[in-house]
Amino acid sequence: MPTPECVADYPRPPLIEVLEGPVRVVIAGETVATSHRYCRVCETFHPPTIYLPPECFVSGSLHATTGRPSFCEWKGVASYWDLSCRDGSDRRQRAGWSYPSPTQRFEALAGWISLYPRLVDACFLEGELVQPQPGPFYGGWITSWTVGPFKGDPAHPELI
Repeated sequence: MPTPECVADYPRPPLIEVLEGPVRVVIAGETVATSHRYCRVCETFHPPTIYLPPECFVSGSLHATTGRPSFCEWKGVASYWDLSCRDGSDRRQRAGWSYPSPTQRFEALAGWISLYPRLVDACFLEGELVQPQPGPFYGGWITSWTVGPFKGDPAHPELI
């Protein structure tokens, strides 16, 4: 298990790092993404957001979406993705996002895809089932070594 980290100690602007370690994403009992390398973005009061290289998703599981993009003050304009089983079934709308042309500081994220753990059936990081960050907006991955309180938690309205 990695060393415990308090999200209150994460920096602003966020830290980005590329790490080695197992990641797995499951929809309807099917593993739709696996990787041994991931980008981690750590921002004050947020559990880390995990980004995966697009080639780690099984063929047929990623679907570019249309609709409104979003903007991050640090990373730029995000595009969204639907995720599904390889045959296109059990489609999860706008479950993932990416930054095709991120700001220079976050250029390592270009094309990599993150996802909302609450919109898929399971995400595993370093072998551990992650919990989704509270709230409908945030996409952080909570593990046993991630210490809150977290932005989005209704028990901590001062962070919302």
